[in-house]
Amino acid sequence: MNIEFIEQKINEIIAELEKEVMVLVTDETIDKQNTNLRMKPLASAKQILLNALDSIKMVDRLNQEDLKK
Repeated sequence: MNIEFIEQKINEIIAELEKEVMVLVTDETIDKQNTNLRMKPLASAKQILLNALDSIKMVDRLNQEDLKK
């Protein structure tokens, strides 16, 4: 499994999510409550991606250990 490629793509998606967050934070036409409401799905998506990446890395590591045995 090409973990580096997967990690690169996930990091690209996270960078896009962070850009969206910055747009929300700097938009002065949106009040604080709406800003927070709009940021929650973005933060959740980022956490899901990070958890998925950790899981993929763990499975790959376990697979590599099994191959060495």
